Amino acid sequence: MNKPVSALSLERSHPLDPRSPDLEALLNHIEKGASERERERILPYESIDLIRGARLGALRLPIEAGGAGSSIRELFEVVIRLGEADANVAHILRNHFSVVERLVRFPRDDQSRQWQKAVADGAIIGLATTELESPKVGDVKPNTTLTADGDDYLLNGTKYYSTGTLYSDYVLVRVADASGATGATLIPVKREGIELVDDWDGLGQRLTATGTTHFRNVRVKRQEVVFDAPDVGYGVPYSNTFAQLFLTAINAGIARAILRDAAALVRTRQRTFYYAPSEIPTEDPLLQQTVGQIAAGAFAAETVVLAAAEALDVATDAFHAGAENAVEAAHKAALLSAKAKIVADELAIRGGSLLFDVGGASATKKVTNFDRHWRNARTLSSHNPTTFKARSIGQYEISGTPLPAKGFF
Repeated sequence: MNKPVSALSLERSHPLDPRSPDLEALLNHIEKGASERERERILPYESIDLIRGARLGALRLPIEAGGAGSSIRELFEVVIRLGEADANVAHILRNHFSVVERLVRFPRDDQSRQWQKAVADGAIIGLATTELESPKVGDVKPNTTLTADGDDYLLNGTKYYSTGTLYSDYVLVRVADASGATGATLIPVKREGIELVDDWDGLGQRLTATGTTHFRNVRVKRQEVVFDAPDVGYGVPYSNTFAQLFLTAINAGIARAILRDAAALVRTRQRTFYYAPSEIPTEDPLLQQTVGQIAAGAFAAETVVLAAAEALDVATDAFHAGAENAVEAAHKAALLSAKAKIVADELAIRGGSLLFDVGGASATKKVTNFDRHWRNARTLSSHNPTTFKARSIGQYEISGTPLPAKGFF
């Protein structure tokens, strides 16, 4: 596959700086093909390969480990910009960065150091967590099992909504052993017995490959398993705040993409409404007002996401320092993340609708593909609905009831 010169220059031994011109060149390249890819269902393998080459997945690794040493806020600035360029590609990377944050950024043993090196070298990690069975509320024990087999395990089960795994080098799988202990295993996706099925048929985020993953007698080494503990991985209180805020950041990026397309649409319009106050669309005060509303919404969405990201930086630093207020700081980050979701989701969805007010009926033609913004924002918002977030925030504000420490808070 022939790559543009700007893309070829991104292949490197160290990750891009979050504010480097080369990173912006990469994002611009991804952005150019986003609408066509979604309209024609062209899976973004090339975009993910370019991201691998740029070592973008190592942004959060320490510099001494071959990463960029980026803060969470700096990472989420990149996520918002990537969400603006292509919401599907941004979503594909969500599980990667979540796993890096939980298990890879600060290794505990030789195995986790190997995972860290793989990420520093460009490897992408997917996720296989969700099952369709209906457990009791609050029950997180998976039906996907690890069965002892000599010194190792055999992994069996089926997962759904395995976002990004089709494009990944490794997959993290939530499991339970014979004793009922829960944990995760991180293994190569090409290991024998793993089957990836691209059967996601949602109305939005159509290229994320959020499909089914089967595990049939997959051999897993004991050192590839990390069992939950209060200070490790999924056992850490509010460990899912990062993953939730990541989705909200993509919606903030979509809000920026809507602004980009709305302004361009007004600038290129040749016709206007019969009763319009101006014959020239760019001078129409009503169109100007609508674009202004979209712009304000995009600004607000980005602002609340980055404010929550800063709180998550504080909480993460407190946890790794063993500070007494670490859980309190984590709760604050979860609270701000929940508030940010309510605000950013609403503004992105509303902006996706307002886009058609500046373009009229012709903006609904399939060739424009403008409807993807609303569809994608609405699909992302449906993950862990805002109603649950609003109720928990209300409980806290009224009675001081803490947000749930598990689930996507």
